[in-house]
Amino acid sequence: MDFKRPQASLLGAVLLACTALVSPATAFELFGIHLWGEKKEADEDAVIADPQKYTVEIAPGAPEETVKLIEGASGLAADKEKPASGAAGLLAKARGDYRRILGALYADGRYGGTISIKVDGREASDIPPDAELSDPAPVVISVDPGPQFLFASARIRNVAPPPTDPKDVVELPQDEGYRQGDVARSTAIVRAERLVVDAWREQGYPKARIVSRDVTADHDRNTIDASINADPGRQAAFGPTDVTGTERMDPEYVAFVTGLQPGREYDPDEIERAKKRLSRLEVFRSARIEEAEAVTNDGLLPITVAVQEQKLRRVGVGGSYSTLDGAGFETYWLHRNLFGHAERLRLDAKVSGIGGQSYDPQDYNYTVGVSFTRPAIYTPDTDFIASIIGERKVLDAYTQTSVTAEAGFTHIFSDELTGKLTANVSKSRFEDDYFGEREFLTAGLVGGLTYDSRDSKVDATRGYYLEGLLSPFYEFEYGSFATKFTAEGRTYYGFGADNRFVLAGRLKLGTIVGAEIAELPPDQLFFAGGGGSVRGYAYRNIGVNVDRDGDSYVIGGRSLIESSVEARVRITDTIGAVGFVDAGYVGEESFPDFAEDLRLGVGAGIRYNTGLGPIRLDVAVPLDRTDDDPSFAFYVGIGQAF
Repeated sequence: MDFKRPQASLLGAVLLACTALVSPATAFELFGIHLWGEKKEADEDAVIADPQKYTVEIAPGAPEETVKLIEGASGLAADKEKPASGAAGLLAKARGDYRRILGALYADGRYGGTISIKVDGREASDIPPDAELSDPAPVVISVDPGPQFLFASARIRNVAPPPTDPKDVVELPQDEGYRQGDVARSTAIVRAERLVVDAWREQGYPKARIVSRDVTADHDRNTIDASINADPGRQAAFGPTDVTGTERMDPEYVAFVTGLQPGREYDPDEIERAKKRLSRLEVFRSARIEEAEAVTNDGLLPITVAVQEQKLRRVGVGGSYSTLDGAGFETYWLHRNLFGHAERLRLDAKVSGIGGQSYDPQDYNYTVGVSFTRPAIYTPDTDFIASIIGERKVLDAYTQTSVTAEAGFTHIFSDELTGKLTANVSKSRFEDDYFGEREFLTAGLVGGLTYDSRDSKVDATRGYYLEGLLSPFYEFEYGSFATKFTAEGRTYYGFGADNRFVLAGRLKLGTIVGAEIAELPPDQLFFAGGGGSVRGYAYRNIGVNVDRDGDSYVIGGRSLIESSVEARVRITDTIGAVGFVDAGYVGEESFPDFAEDLRLGVGAGIRYNTGLGPIRLDVAVPLDRTDDDPSFAFYVGIGQAF
């Protein structure tokens, strides 16, 4: 069958291009455990009453790009390992391939091609549904794509004026392939329509729409004339926000959290920010923001927020094991919505270090704590946080028993920039071999900013992560004042097809000024070593080396330098490999004098991509090993090391 398009209106090209924008949700399993999506039966043949097997062949001699086009569009090729549901099912799938392949040709700017799909030697469109077919039935797909068409004209009527606010800038259709002389891809027309509408919406016209489009092909000249006509509608401001579906949540509070202020000019970016704010509450199973069908006579667009609340309480348990640190167990209890304003109360308990050094409970690490969060306390993006945490840590360098209370605020300035300001009080007792037993009482502030533009939190291929923390505090037992500052930066550079190769780097700097080491709690001092620091070394075993009576001890320092470089390569879609070098330095003075040695660790690892993030397995060797460091160390986790 020759499937040629006439020299007439090609509105179907635009409609067919839309099929490329829709993809079905798929199920996901990890190590045989079903996580989400529709779970299919292992034996799909069992649900097919009359399985019709078939083979698929692309006609010999087709250019490589045509073969790729067919393989990417054809349902027959994609499902060739699965039998169809009888002869009728196979023929229906073949007829569907005419449309799918045609859409792929249009998306490549080819409007004069021919498509032939033969089943059992006959054109599929000519075979009746009740025909008897061979088993397996041979299918041969032949496509002559024809020439690529160019835009002879690419017009737009009622283009939005240039925006005065840089935040309202939208890509120009001509920069996205909708321009005279460019290949006339149907997807370029669809993209142009979306950009035209988006440009009006960004300037406060919520009901902008495409009212007409004319697409005509000239097969003699292999050109396309395209014209798009937009209607911006009325400019509008946000109207009142109505909330439906709440049970325990306060509807007025939910409207406040969206940040959609009545009377403010409509902005689709504000709608997206409102969705993120609702998601951060962690209260709703679903939250949908709906715009009214029409702008009111007074120029307002009413908004409806439809929500469905989750269960109020959640309980979680977890466990871990390390060859260095032993086993650990943790649990938590969470209440999502105490008083109707999404207040979160969380209780945590954790024990770790079981069997790491011994099985004596006095050598284990314990943590118990309670935390409280009140979202949207002053603005929709400002949260109040408070916590009380009791800890006992048994480390090589010291043993810590402490209680810390903290309260303050976090604020989200943008999708990339967040900040926090908290006050804290800590009462602690430390025991170590060098200083003996000491007690501390500290009070201070912590202020910080974090900028994160990474494309992925668990497997970044580009972007930056920058964090700075400033912590002034006063120690009452010794009457000393100190200020601690830390800064960390991470950067990523991906290259190759689909960023197959990635170079990643990390640098962390720290300093403490104002008090001597002996007057500061060890948990405020700097240590390095272990996972997330310098791999290969014992946890927090890189510090300041001091001697007394012929014995050597490791204590914390007042300056820190850490760096890591990783080279990552994706071998297959699921398997990757990593090589890395870590370095760390801890100094006695506030500014590095390099009286201590710079410690290096090297290693390699493999990655298994689960779709949720890579499972990480690393092995590292310390190049400047001490008696307390292992000869090598293994690290297992989810997500890249940084």
